[in-house]
Amino acid sequence: MPRLDVALIYIDSGGGHRAAANALCQSIRERGLAWDVRLVSIQEVLDPVDFIRKFTGIPFQDTYNLMLRHGWTRFSKQLIPVMHGLIRASHRAQVNAIQSYWRTERPDLVVSLIPHYNRAIKEALDNAWPGVPYVTLLTDIADYPPHFWIEPLDQWVICGSDRAAAQAREIGLGPGRILQTSGMILHPKFYAPASADRQVERIRRGLHPDKPTGLVLFGAEGSREMPRIARAIEAARQDVQLIFICGRNDALAADLRAMRCRVPIFVEGFTREMPLYMEMSDFFIGKPGPGCISEALAKRLPVIVPRNALTLAHEVYNAQWIREIGAGIVIPDFGQTGEAVRELLANYAAYRERAAAIRNHAVYEVPEMLLRILRQSARMPQQEPEPELIPTP
Repeated sequence: MPRLDVALIYIDSGGGHRAAANALCQSIRERGLAWDVRLVSIQEVLDPVDFIRKFTGIPFQDTYNLMLRHGWTRFSKQLIPVMHGLIRASHRAQVNAIQSYWRTERPDLVVSLIPHYNRAIKEALDNAWPGVPYVTLLTDIADYPPHFWIEPLDQWVICGSDRAAAQAREIGLGPGRILQTSGMILHPKFYAPASADRQVERIRRGLHPDKPTGLVLFGAEGSREMPRIARAIEAARQDVQLIFICGRNDALAADLRAMRCRVPIFVEGFTREMPLYMEMSDFFIGKPGPGCISEALAKRLPVIVPRNALTLAHEVYNAQWIREIGAGIVIPDFGQTGEAVRELLANYAAYRERAAAIRNHAVYEVPEMLLRILRQSARMPQQEPEPELIPTP
């Protein structure tokens, strides 16, 4: 029987979309499904009609990453409607570009792991190959309507929270088209049992083997808030140590390494060893990104995140969610990190217990959902033999 072609749409604005696509690929492979999975960069498909690159010389995804790296996020709430207006103005050009791509690559299922462009992707798919099922898989805990993630299309929506499922219902999607997972998609490696000795790994990096350890992370681009966090904890005279993950921001890593701190610190650049660094840590400090806070909770780390004017508009709810589940502390400003660390450590057992109570197995749930969608869409025979089931951790 021919293998099915499954296209996963991602973008490199931030690191979460590609990370989720890679995680889903790995889960599908472990599930033993007879699918050919290919990752499709929407930036590459739309590059000929990238209106931002046309006027600035910088691709759309890179402008977003520059905003994150330099902390230019204060007006994200005002910028999103402007960006959506520009996207609507170039909608026809986007549809034509995507339709040209679909005509050369016929999929059996399309899964979009990106916001903003779902209307154009779906319209182009319908023009090229009517009847191919379309899925929007949110990599945010909730939508930021209108026209961000969930559109009133003939599609399925996979979301990881009650809030997102309610938003899908509000926009008019039927119950059978809304599928809810237990959280965000994380790479299967975050579910592997800890194999390293955290005390040995701390010593190897010049840290104390038993001192409470905070992991400071702002995604693949780092943040200029990281030195400020170090100074705030230093000023509060907290008896802790810190691991800073700076991603691809080499200048930031150099600045942190040059800091003279009483608090022991270890600075790492881009790494594929995030599960290890989380196992070495006791708590997480960073922005309320859906991926990083979900990874931290998967490793039972309570979190400290901000909610203020600099918080990206579509991540504001994430901070509220942390407060609702009681798995961390939400602060108005990173200048208060020292006080937050003091409160967290004073009540650490309770915060740790609530973090550990989050049971997120979305990466193992999504392939089963896609399997059902394919069967409902008659893209896969109902009686096809089941592949061997990989048990969920």
